[in-house]
Amino acid sequence: MSQQAAVMTDAERLGWGAPACPPHVVELRDRVTAFIRERVMPHEAGLDSGGGSARALLGRLRREARSGGLWGLPLPVELGGAGLSLAEYAHVAEAEGASDHGPGVLGSTALLDVRTLAGHAVPAVRELYLPRVADGRMTMCNAMTEPDAPGSDPALTATRASRAADGSWTVHGRKWFVTGAGDADLAVVLARTGGAPPSTTGLSLLLVPTSSPGFRVVRELPVLGAGGQWEIALDGVTIPPDHLLGEPGRGLRVVGERVRLGRLLRCLRWLGQAERAFTLMCERARARPAASGRLADLQLVQRLVFDALLAIRTTRPLVFEAVALADAGLDARVETGLAKVAAARMLQQVADAAIQVHGAAGLGPDTPLPALFRTGRMARLLDGPDELHVTAVARRILG
Repeated sequence: MSQQAAVMTDAERLGWGAPACPPHVVELRDRVTAFIRERVMPHEAGLDSGGGSARALLGRLRREARSGGLWGLPLPVELGGAGLSLAEYAHVAEAEGASDHGPGVLGSTALLDVRTLAGHAVPAVRELYLPRVADGRMTMCNAMTEPDAPGSDPALTATRASRAADGSWTVHGRKWFVTGAGDADLAVVLARTGGAPPSTTGLSLLLVPTSSPGFRVVRELPVLGAGGQWEIALDGVTIPPDHLLGEPGRGLRVVGERVRLGRLLRCLRWLGQAERAFTLMCERARARPAASGRLADLQLVQRLVFDALLAIRTTRPLVFEAVALADAGLDARVETGLAKVAAARMLQQVADAAIQVHGAAGLGPDTPLPALFRTGRMARLLDGPDELHVTAVARRILG
């Protein structure tokens, strides 16, 4: 088995611990696991390259996913998905998340956008965009963070949207670290429609077509050498009156829904990536000779393996507990905060240990470990830094 495509066997998967995959989801999860291993992982470099060739490759893999019945598994049946509940999809998300490209190839990245449009767009806008977002013909990006304001504090949002006499909105501002903005068709933009910084009142959420005059991609922002993040400018972008998501001045409610679900999905995918790194580490330890035997026979290597598995086994229940609460419609803010911090730290720890066992080979282009480690480090800032979640959870506990 190649290092690029390493995954756990059924026997080894038992090492991940509780909760077990529901029996009726096992076959689907295993098909997703095989598709990610056999069709996505071998093409990760091509998907990373960007440009027309990457888009063509993505389109081909998506067609394969559709023909295999693996497209849009968490999306509603009426939109071409499989209608999995969040609790069911969680086990699939862990499997498809083993590759950073898995959710995009399988159409699962549309889940947040589909829920936002279905729940907060007016009927005309839903009809215009929802089917095309669900089937992958259109993509959306999330534009919240600004260069001159900490992303964890929306009260400092400076991007402003003013309303004209005809009800249309004109947006001025700049956003950065916007994932996928380079190819997105629509941007979900948090803008101030009332009040002044620092204040969370008067913040609204607008749906901005990226083809609008005044919408400009300023530059790509490589993160630890990898692309995919962008800075955008909104220089007098005018959008129709009905492109408001939710109620005026109450955009943070919609943002909160998107962010909470997004955090859980990321945590599940980070679990899948950590499990991939752990598998690579074990394979290396078993196969690599040392002066007195195998790397696997060295106690320092055994300690790395033990600590990495401990991190996975103690984090996974936290993530799935938060998923179960969210799926039941219960308050999962404490559990999501715990899971997010634990999963981010866990991925960074496990990927780092795997690199250490690989030695210099773990730093080069022949394994996915550099990308997994980079994701682990980014994870501690994505969707709010560790410090934000530590403080928020502690305040809720202490009252």
